[in-house]
Amino acid sequence: MSDLPRKAVTRTAKLAALPLGFAGRATWGLGKRIGGRSAELVAREVQQRTADQLFKTLGELKGGAMKLGQALSVFESALPEEVAGPYRAALTKLQEAAPPLPAHTVHGVLAERIGEDWREYFLEFEDKPSAAASIGQVHRGVWHDGREVAVKVQYPGAGEALLSDLTQLSRFARLLGPLIPGMDIKPLIKEMRDRVSEELDYELEAQAQRVHATEFADDPDVVIPGMVHQSDQVLVTEWMDGIPLADVIADGTAEQRDRAGQLLARFLFSGPARTGLLHADPHPGNFRLLPEEEGASAGAWRLGVLDFGTVDRLPGGLPGTIGESLRMTLEGNAAAVYGLLREEGFVKESIELEPDEVLDYLLPIIEPAQVEEFTFSRGWLRDQAARIADPRSPAHQLGRQLNLPPSYLLIHRVTLSTIGVLCQLGAAVRLRDELEAWLPGFVAETEEPEPVAEGGA
Repeated sequence: MSDLPRKAVTRTAKLAALPLGFAGRATWGLGKRIGGRSAELVAREVQQRTADQLFKTLGELKGGAMKLGQALSVFESALPEEVAGPYRAALTKLQEAAPPLPAHTVHGVLAERIGEDWREYFLEFEDKPSAAASIGQVHRGVWHDGREVAVKVQYPGAGEALLSDLTQLSRFARLLGPLIPGMDIKPLIKEMRDRVSEELDYELEAQAQRVHATEFADDPDVVIPGMVHQSDQVLVTEWMDGIPLADVIADGTAEQRDRAGQLLARFLFSGPARTGLLHADPHPGNFRLLPEEEGASAGAWRLGVLDFGTVDRLPGGLPGTIGESLRMTLEGNAAAVYGLLREEGFVKESIELEPDEVLDYLLPIIEPAQVEEFTFSRGWLRDQAARIADPRSPAHQLGRQLNLPPSYLLIHRVTLSTIGVLCQLGAAVRLRDELEAWLPGFVAETEEPEPVAEGGA
């Protein structure tokens, strides 16, 4: 591949082949069953071939197609195990790997954006990329001052490709739906499309990373690489080693899983409170588990966080409504929860619901906040997805009547994605501790006692 495929007709043809391929393999599977092979074996083979094609197409196209694949990869925990298996490996690959751009294309971008003398900025530069993402790939290098750096180079034509892909993908979102049963993919694609211009702007990404790196500079638990250099389509940051979270999910010890899960939850809730920004791309490819600092207690792994291209700007931190409604739900105050949800637009004025039924809908979802420590698992997430996705269940019928206000869209997606990663980790997490420490409204405000007048009793 000599460059990012940019011609709309080429990209559209590749994307259009995905649902056609799904249908073709289903027909092939039917023929095999008629030929006498086990339906279960054939189904698995069909799913494996579908997963392989999905990865190959989305990975080659990069852009919006790969971005959708990355977003879907964190939801595989919600799939029934017999369906999830074939897709898990293919979707996970999209978090850190994709067919790379050739060196001459990368050199061309560096020459255009940094200058013809770009090599003078580096003592070393590795042509082979160390990672690839939806709109750019990362190369390892050594900056002229001796620092090890990560050089993020945006694919030529990435903006055009992203918009083209997401427009095309939205046209057959219904056909892609079976990849994640119970999840409406169309709003996910629309929300991604709305964020394209921000993610393509490396100046905005650099600003967001600088804010986080400054705030977390002395943090014992979370590590953010510092910014080194930024220009249009090129971003240079300090290099971060560590264990990719995907590897922890696949082979990590129980200690590593629990520590990663705890710190992931801590970063989700503390980030907005400390920086006014919400890191909005929480797939495992953007996190590392780092060894403890010298002199720290044994097992004090730290969480490294990468990629600040997509953030939600929350100057006051996460909305207090989230903490308040969560607290009142835990208290069993159905009327107060319902009133707050109506006030914030989660229940439209034209809709009338029973407060107790809304409470019954919410309680199973917030189970992790009801106990001191909760062990997230794929089984728990599958149960929640099945409860809400089953058209016969009261939860499904009530859920269809709820509304998600636009200002909560990204927060909702980040929270769901983070829960998906926690379930992939199978982590035991003290979530309530993080909510009490960082989520506005979760702890009830106590009235200040009136000061005693001088000379009074």
